[in-house]
This record gives sequence, C-alpha cells and structure tokens, in this order.
Amino acid sequence: MTFKAIRADKTDAGQTVGFVEMEESDLMDGDVTVRVTHSTVNYKDGLALSGKSAIPRRFPLVLGIDFAGIVESSTHPGFAAGDEVLLNGYGLGETHFGGYSERARVKGDWLVKLPPSWTPAEAMAVGTAGYTAALCVLAIEAAGVTPAQGPVVVTGAAGGVGSVAIALLAEAGWQVIASTGRASEAEYLKNLGAREIIDRATLSTPGKALGKERWAAGVDSVGSHTLANVLAQTRYGGVVAACGLAGGMDLPGSVAPFILRGVSLLGIDSVQCPMPPRLAAWARIARDLDRAMLARMTRTVPFAKTLEIGAQILAGQVRGRVVVEIG
Repeated sequence: MTFKAIRADKTDAGQTVGFVEMEESDLMDGDVTVRVTHSTVNYKDGLALSGKSAIPRRFPLVLGIDFAGIVESSTHPGFAAGDEVLLNGYGLGETHFGGYSERARVKGDWLVKLPPSWTPAEAMAVGTAGYTAALCVLAIEAAGVTPAQGPVVVTGAAGGVGSVAIALLAEAGWQVIASTGRASEAEYLKNLGAREIIDRATLSTPGKALGKERWAAGVDSVGSHTLANVLAQTRYGGVVAACGLAGGMDLPGSVAPFILRGVSLLGIDSVQCPMPPRLAAWARIARDLDRAMLARMTRTVPFAKTLEIGAQILAGQVRGRVVVEIG
C-alpha cells in the first residue's frame, strides 16, 4: 500500500520539496505507527516548505513538525491501536519523518493522547504554535508575575502563537496589548480578548536601551528589534517569554533591562520540551481555551494546499491557525 507525503530532497542544485508516493517500508524506525488525519502549518513549516531553509537536517525528509491521528499498531506499552494521539516537535520534520504524510512511525515516548472529547482536527488547530503559546503562559506564571502587576504584550499577535496566547492570557485575567502590522485584524484580535492594539512598527525598529515601563510581561514570537524593545519597556521585575524568530535571530538590545529593572528573559523551547511541562501545556489548553473561539480563528485546507499555505505564512498572509486535512 502506498501513501502520499510531502518530502524534501537534496540535489547538487539544492533542495526540492514536493508530493511523493511512499510505502510503509520507507518509514523510519519507531514503536508506534499512526494513520495521520490532520496536521497544520506553523511558521517553521513555511520555512521548510520553501526549500530554502536549514530546517531539514537530513535528506530525504518528510516535512511537517506536528500531526494528529489514530494509532494503527503499537509495541509501546502506553499506546494501543485505536488511540487518538498528537505529536509536536521531538525533531519531527527536522531529523525524523514528519506530519505531512498519510502514515507516520514514531517513538511512543514522543506521543500525547488527545485531551478527552477533543478531535484530531482541534488538536491541530492548536498545533505547535498554540502549544508553544501555552508553554509561554505557564512560564510567565511560574515566574510569579500576575495580571495585578500590569498588562501583557503579545507580538506577532495575529499569527498562530499570538492568537492562542491572547486567548489564554485573556482567560487568565490579563489585560492584553496586541502588537500587529495588520491594522485590519484589530477586530479579530479584540474578539480573542485583546484590550489594546499597537502597531508593530513601534517595536520593530532600533529603540532605546530603556524605554517607558509599559507592561509587566510579554510573549514574543518575533525576535530581533521587536524583542529588544519589548524588554526595554518591561516593568521592574517583569518577564518576557521568547519563542520565535519571525523578525530575525539577532537580539540588538542592551543589558539595561536586566540589571536596572530586574527583567527576566525566559527562553521557550517546544521541540525537546520534557513530557511533564508538555502535558501541563496541553492540560491548560484543554481547560482554558474556548473551542468555539478556536474554531473561529481556524480554517481547514486539503493536503494538496499545504505548499501554498507555506508560502502565505512566510508572506505574513495567514491569520490565526490553518488545519491541513491529511487523511
């Protein structure tokens, strides 16, 4: 039996990315085989799908950094045929065959069972972006910063991480300031729970080492000048959770926020995140994320449209979440 997948290959001329037919014998080692029903397109996926990034670290490689589906067979003690599961990270789509495939074989230690009553499509409406947002919220709370200390800023607000972060933070009682370059998305962001919208241009250019104290916390998926300016405007004792690099990998800032205001920069890694905080993030999502709101921020596309969506997300044309219907 053959199945479809999106695979990256490398030739002397560079990377090629496209649909291929594969057989189960082509899959990599693992103790659980999953019939993939849904995936999604994160910013990282867009980079990989472009064929111009360093995201794939081996070739050939099936792309897609997460998936949800149904276990077909398992020798892992934690999973049995028929279980509905999801997977984010652990090298999926980077070093291990990923989620843009009708079949996947992975280590059971990487899998998470779907939250009760959730569907695979809803799990991928959250996806790695939403799961990362939940890790950011948990990190801010673990640092002891609360809504009573001031508002929270969310950069890249109309994207996947930003959308879910706004919804979770608003549910937790925060006054959310949403930073976006798309003024047309103001109503969308307010419906998610944002109280104030600011233009990303106010953060994306070189700024002062220290600015006016505006927020007690931040969730940043942009990096570069944006992250430096968010830090410079964070209140005394505040924290910023950094989880992305849509604006660049550099951090052209100053030590001033750290040594003069006691600001903390919290690094958020969703790929190799240990299972306990991973499970805590999904439990928080299942508890606090309004599924009707999640549906409103999500659109579903067929597998055949994946490459097209990858280009759109890099161009900043994707709002919220996109679910890819695989099976």
